[in-house]
Amino acid sequence: MLAPMEQREVVKRVIGILTEAREMQRLLEADLEREDMDAGAGAVTALLNETMPHIAIPDDFSVEDVVTVVGREVGGAVEQLVSAFTLAFTMLAQVHDSGQTDVSSADVLQDLALRVEGGGPDEDEDEDPLL
Repeated sequence: MLAPMEQREVVKRVIGILTEAREMQRLLEADLEREDMDAGAGAVTALLNETMPHIAIPDDFSVEDVVTVVGREVGGAVEQLVSAFTLAFTMLAQVHDSGQTDVSSADVLQDLALRVEGGGPDEDEDEDPLL
């Protein structure tokens, strides 16, 4: 069984997925005829494969038993992913809502990546509970 991913690693992977999605959007805007725009699905699938636990279900389990085991085992991984995407969304939304036009989404994601690595400008502040 794979060890659970650290939350910081999940956040870094989410930042990568969002950064890649933004780049794919930019490329698509530049060339609407592109046929290679499904490449981002690989990063999402890889993240899901690495975060979701592998569950062995005994043959004699009832449907209720399966639901209980899957809910218990998968719930933590889903919570981890949702927390990482929520953190990135919240940071992007705060900058957007503040009207800061001199800060790009790439800047926000880069700042988040630096914070996750512990080298961001706010490293002396209280640690974000989502990290």
